[in-house]
Amino acid sequence: MSTAPAGNARRMIAIAVLVPVLAALALWAFAWPAARTAPRDLPLGVAGPAAATAQVEKQLNRHEGAFEIHRYPDEAGARAAIKDRAVYGAVVVTPEGPELLTASAASPAVAQLLQQAVAEQAAAAGAQVRTVDVVAAPANDPRGAALSASVLPLALAGMAAGALVTFSGLRGTRAVAALVGASALVGVAAAGIADSWLGVLAGDWWAEAGAFGLTTLAVSGAVAGLAALLGTAGVGITAGVVMFFGNPWSGAASAPQMLPEPVGTIGQWLPPGASATLMRSVAYFDGAAATGPVLTLTWWTALGLGAVLLGHALKARRAGVEPVAERELATVG
Repeated sequence: MSTAPAGNARRMIAIAVLVPVLAALALWAFAWPAARTAPRDLPLGVAGPAAATAQVEKQLNRHEGAFEIHRYPDEAGARAAIKDRAVYGAVVVTPEGPELLTASAASPAVAQLLQQAVAEQAAAAGAQVRTVDVVAAPANDPRGAALSASVLPLALAGMAAGALVTFSGLRGTRAVAALVGASALVGVAAAGIADSWLGVLAGDWWAEAGAFGLTTLAVSGAVAGLAALLGTAGVGITAGVVMFFGNPWSGAASAPQMLPEPVGTIGQWLPPGASATLMRSVAYFDGAAATGPVLTLTWWTALGLGAVLLGHALKARRAGVEPVAERELATVG
């Protein structure tokens, strides 16, 4: 009796169940953080004499858990902290009234949120707030849309490179060379488009190209590496992690501190989130606070390329052992 009808029925049931599960997973991963966007321990500075800033801190602390307050003696210290990416903005108490320092280049969404929150508090006290954008987003991308939109294409480029290397049959050092070469060219092309053509980046051109290339290599290495160890299923697993979790949890459109926990933290451990943070650092802040995301992407790259080499070595070893075993059996026979 043929088992084909039973097998077809099982496949139909599996597909009918799997598709809704994947859709629900994608909706949860993308929609949940977006629906729960709000400041959570968002680094914010307060500058001025302690006696004068006490009232400002008290008002900010009314937003329970929203802000992580950093204190600075004067406006110069607050400005330096913003440029070092230690805080997203600062409220400076001056004799003329409160002054809000922001950095729309760090996150236009956060800059707008701070303006609304501080303006409301000042209005309640009968004062007006003067806002100064210390590190402004470029005129060609005032809302940061172009930079946040670059996260997905880089992830797709990395997945494509890793899949092509896997399915083309490249192994070992040849696979590594292909991944490195492709990622370097992606970095150059991306910097040429985003900086030279569109003018949405304002940092060192080669640093931007390096950041783009490192992001692509981190993703492509992970795809090819897991595939070298697990087979072609590794391509799907890595692509799923990057697409379902890395992209929506990157915080590129707002900030990691605007996402619900632990999403904001996990997102920075994945290539898209690390890439978004790194690109802002090299494009607008002269590389400030770039060490963390560089290390994250470097670890992904090292582990991925290491897995490519390890997978090739294991396959070569198995291929060498099997013929020896066959010859021994033939000799005994």
